[in-house]
This record gives sequence, C-alpha cells and structure tokens, in this order.
Amino acid sequence: MADTPETETPAGTPTGASAPAAGDAGGKATADRGTTRLAGRIRAFAAEHGGSADASIAHLGVSGYRLVLVGADGAWGDVVTDERERALAAAALAGVTVHEAFDGEMASRVRTGPYEWSRMAGSQIGGPANPSADTPTGTSGTP
Repeated sequence: MADTPETETPAGTPTGASAPAAGDAGGKATADRGTTRLAGRIRAFAAEHGGSADASIAHLGVSGYRLVLVGADGAWGDVVTDERERALAAAALAGVTVHEAFDGEMASRVRTGPYEWSRMAGSQIGGPANPSADTPTGTSGTP
C-alpha cells in the first residue's frame, strides 16, 4: 500500500465525492485506525463475495451497532462496532451502500445454507436443543 493516508467519506456523501479537507468543519481528513480496520474487513467481505456488498445498520443497544452485509453472491455476514458514526464511515470508506432497514429487497438476495437452516430449526433437525422447562434458570422465587 502507498504511504498516503486513507481518507474517509462521510456518511451521506456519494461514492466518488471527496471527503472534507483537514480543517473543514464537519469531518476528519483521515479515518482513525478502528474505522480503517473495519473498512478493511468490509472490503474483504465484498471482494470474497462477488466484488460488492450492501449493508443495513442496526442498533444493538449498549453493545453498539451492527452492519449486516449482503454480498453480490447472496452470502451474508456482519461487523459490529461501538459507534454509529464509525460504522457509517467504515462502510463509506469501503464503498458499501448502507440501507437504514433490512428490507424485502435485501432479504430476498440473502442465500442461506444448511448451517443457518439447522440453527433456525433448533432441535427439530439436529440443531442445539432448547432448554427444557425443568432446567433451572438460575433465578429463585416466584416469576
């Protein structure tokens, strides 16, 4: 890689548009290390799954934010980070379009395999067993 620093594209900036210069209000000239690493993971996913990907952002509560990635080949994955701005900046840096909702169009592109089907079905077709009603949950007293 070149010695020039990677620049981030703020969320909402069309791909191909330049990021604000250093000193411009509203943006940093370079991405922080965490954002750059996250963007690298997103780029690697896209490259491995058809050369492009779309993402949907979801709030996880205290844990942060999840970008669910759907590759051009229908494979899916995700990355999690602590800040919404970091998730959006990493997606922009990676050249991935972020959708606010995991809508029907994105869902229809997702390809699932045997692993996902067995996890969804649980113990019905060999997935992990659901806890029985007799298993103690670690709580005491009445519900």
